[in-house]
Amino acid sequence: MQYTTFEYVTFGIWVAVVIILVYGIIAIHDIPAKIAEKRNHPHQDAIAATGWVSLFLMHALWPFLWIWAMTYDPDKEAKKVSDTNLLKEEVQTLKDRILVLETKESVFETKEEVSETKEKEE
Repeated sequence: MQYTTFEYVTFGIWVAVVIILVYGIIAIHDIPAKIAEKRNHPHQDAIAATGWVSLFLMHALWPFLWIWAMTYDPDKEAKKVSDTNLLKEEVQTLKDRILVLETKESVFETKEEVSETKEKEE
């Protein structure tokens, strides 16, 4: 069977279309991983791996990946860390105050004990 030039061109176009579609699907599934990488998401490896899994599960996980990648905000995380540090400092200050009060109380108790023993001796 003899193929014409038109049939070769048509076959080439079909091959190009299939390659472009495959590349497009892979590129679209990589968007959440790129978002996670840009935002320095702590789970960026898991998001990238789940993107590949989603490719074989008929794209069922892809919307969840998008949401997962978009929910992490580095600015909010930095604020949480600074708030946590402030709370740790405040807790330490309160612990120090409690320690001071406990030592004052123990001094007060020893003074009471001394006075009670003097009263018993008299």
